[in-house]
Amino acid sequence: MKLSDIPFGTTDWATIDATEHPGETGSAQWRTQQFGDVRVRRVDYTPGYLADHWCSKGHILLCLSGELHTELDDGRVFTLRAGMSYQVADNAEAHRSWTEHGAQLFIVD
Repeated sequence: MKLSDIPFGTTDWATIDATEHPGETGSAQWRTQQFGDVRVRRVDYTPGYLADHWCSKGHILLCLSGELHTELDDGRVFTLRAGMSYQVADNAEAHRSWTEHGAQLFIVD
């Protein structure tokens, strides 16, 4: 990821309209900012959310609150709690996530 041509700015995430993205179960509300090729999101997963797809996009993801489980296509499962993060490159390891009780994330991709 190369960050260029982005002037200094602040984001009040509460003022960004959310878009709903249904999962296999539950849903995700995305508040999204786009800076050139870089997408930055605050994502809120409802309790019981399960992604409806395997994702191969790269992300840097920080769990702000709650708990998120991420399964890789090789069967490994990782659990993030508030203050934990993960990073994965584009097309490196397909993954999908779920949460039992809900989670709030900050994602850069």
